[in-house]
Amino acid sequence: MDRYLRETPMLDYGSASIQALIHRHGWNELPETERVRAIYNYVRNEILFGYNIDDSIPASRVLADGFGQCNTKGTLFMALLRPCGIPCRVHGFMIDKKLQKGAMTGIVYRNAPQEILHSWVEVLLDGRWYELEGFILDKGYLGSLQAAHPECAGAFCGYGVAVKDFKHPPIDFDCNDTYIQSEGITRNLGIYDCPDDLLQEHGQAMSAIKAFAYRYLGRRLMNRNVKKIRNRM
Repeated sequence: MDRYLRETPMLDYGSASIQALIHRHGWNELPETERVRAIYNYVRNEILFGYNIDDSIPASRVLADGFGQCNTKGTLFMALLRPCGIPCRVHGFMIDKKLQKGAMTGIVYRNAPQEILHSWVEVLLDGRWYELEGFILDKGYLGSLQAAHPECAGAFCGYGVAVKDFKHPPIDFDCNDTYIQSEGITRNLGIYDCPDDLLQEHGQAMSAIKAFAYRYLGRRLMNRNVKKIRNRM
């Protein structure tokens, strides 16, 4: 299990901020299942849904930002689980960009690649690997989105959501798999020990101009849209 517990440049759990957070919440003192649930709920709701400067930033930067999306929140989740003795790995996918429509709008959406890198975290608990994706959207954002679409009682795709049951998505962890974007998956990229390895092989290809535009314009517009949605409640 050492490979699923090791520190990496992206999973920089030796950083002072991550160690202080673990100590402050006393996660290491909890039973294993409670430990996973507590860390999961922290990453889901205390780290808001939003778009960081890059997928490859380390966990300590995600924590400092206070927000993230599937790949970056997953990095932080893993960096909190591993020093608490919980083996975990990352499963990579590609998703259709229509899942992001609404969070992405206008020129940002039109210029986004048709497929976008996506991942969820798999956690080993009591001899079973659990697929955990439901931590991506904080409850404030998701609740506002649901309130804005009261007519939607079935499947939904957009604004960072792709699920079969929009009103009751499987996002709460109680020794079960959780999902919030899984219905948007177009390709399975396989399982990796750490996000460093996933990004080395499948990092989102972008021209220098598009990468600059995303960092300094696109993600700011997307974060503004997300904030507007969250603040509707």
